[in-house]
Amino acid sequence: MKMKRMLLWLAALLSFPIGATADPDPNFHIYLCFGQSNMESGGPMNEADREVDNRFQVMADFDAPQRGWEKGKWYDAVPPLSAKGRGICMVDYFGRTLVATLPENVRVGVIKVSVPGCKIELFEKDGFQTYLDSEREWMKNIVQGYGGNPYQYLVDMAKLAQQDGVIKGILLHQGESNAGDKEWPNKVKGVYDNLIADLNLKPEEVPLLAGELVHADQEGRCAGFNEIMAELPKTLPNSYVISSAGCTTHDRLHFNSEGSREFGKRYGVKMLEVLGHKSVESK
Repeated sequence: MKMKRMLLWLAALLSFPIGATADPDPNFHIYLCFGQSNMESGGPMNEADREVDNRFQVMADFDAPQRGWEKGKWYDAVPPLSAKGRGICMVDYFGRTLVATLPENVRVGVIKVSVPGCKIELFEKDGFQTYLDSEREWMKNIVQGYGGNPYQYLVDMAKLAQQDGVIKGILLHQGESNAGDKEWPNKVKGVYDNLIADLNLKPEEVPLLAGELVHADQEGRCAGFNEIMAELPKTLPNSYVISSAGCTTHDRLHFNSEGSREFGKRYGVKMLEVLGHKSVESK
């Protein structure tokens, strides 16, 4: 009898897929978004900004009890897309543009890590600490919220997201703090290459979209950097620079609400083009 019970127990154990989880949904498209202040927030929200298709999701970057958010879980992408954020940015209308065009069985999820005022060096896997040591205390405090390492924070969230869906692209808005730095394209490539390796992705399948700084036609204070940014596709294959021409600003450095909405649509249109879709007007 004892042997029979043991055999039954073994049979039950072998039939139960210990630790098994559902396969990632290939129709859940995930985008990693990082950068500095314009990636953090672009301007105040209105009521229309709060109306979001529930096929557009955001992964909570922090616990936010006042919003009902738990870090690492997915929620409808009602702005702000950061637990500590206060406004919209280009990512809001990037996601809306995608879900307005993609088939109804496709969902879009975004993950966002941004540190105002930071150089691209903050996202360098190995050299970030040397850079951070020389930065201002308020920035160090923000970085501490990301566990002291925003790059690793982004990677850890991305790995969690890969259990649910497929990473389809990377969005970057950064450069104001690297104005005049001709090595910026190479530095971005280094960050991208590390993300690809650490997340076991294929570079030919994961484009990087980088948006220009406030344009010269808006008297952008760092508009000259866009000439350096234009070199990125020569350095990083499968990367695209998104024009900021005509995207409005309130201080010649940060995009305002209207400028952020338009800029986000442009990011979305380019991503749809890369995916082989022609965009329709987002809602």
